[in-house]
Amino acid sequence: MKAGRLRSGTLASGVVQSGVLATPLGTLVLAWEAAGLVCLNLAADLDPEFPEGIAPGDDKNPREPVPLAIRAALARYFDEGEVGLNLPLAARGTDFQHRIWRALRAIPPGATRTYGDLARQLGTSARAIGGACRANPCLIAVPCHRVIARDGLGGFAGDVAGRRLEVKRWLLRHEGAVTALVGTGEL
Repeated sequence: MKAGRLRSGTLASGVVQSGVLATPLGTLVLAWEAAGLVCLNLAADLDPEFPEGIAPGDDKNPREPVPLAIRAALARYFDEGEVGLNLPLAARGTDFQHRIWRALRAIPPGATRTYGDLARQLGTSARAIGGACRANPCLIAVPCHRVIARDGLGGFAGDVAGRRLEVKRWLLRHEGAVTALVGTGEL
């Protein structure tokens, strides 16, 4: 699901609300419901049809302030990357994607796993791991940035170069990953 297409409103599981939050990575766009986080994405990466990341609120579905628990968890993460980001999730995906996302959440901050390692662990292919990472609607909360290629960083959010890969480097560096892998530059 592209975050840029997500609108506030009612889904089968409940009411989804949305908001934005300024961070060291730039503006994050978030969507949540009572059960947890539905979407967490970089506003700059979203569908240009909705330049602020999600469809504008209207009288029935106004934008909401990001809940304190989510703001506090993100503030702590950006202050102390080694703590990771542990928020309840209500992300939409297939059973297979959820199985991969649970495995990603088990990778500790500062650590990395290769697509192949995860594939062997979960009895699937490295390409399938990459597909589930690319479909991840909750960047940082489901830490797909901790999955790397056998011979380098691999991709991030569907790209293998450019700003998204710099974001992956920044996140790994922030969490204390091996400097030789991610370099020492700034975002």
